[in-house]
Amino acid sequence: MARRSVNRSAKTGKFVSNAARGRWPNKTTTERVGKGTSNSRTVTRSATTGRFVTKRWGDENPGGTIRQQV
Repeated sequence: MARRSVNRSAKTGKFVSNAARGRWPNKTTTERVGKGTSNSRTVTRSATTGRFVTKRWGDENPGGTIRQQV
């Protein structure tokens, strides 16, 4: 499987279209998936910036963060 970019809703964690990402850039995150991702560790990211944040920040801001396996 080749590496590609996908968009997710920060609120639901579901995949969304590029059009939805364009409409709500602060509520979506873009991530790379595919070969080379081990999915062995859970991380939390800000939906606005895509940067890593602490688990506590994610717990306190569930609508603005997304948890993923990397």
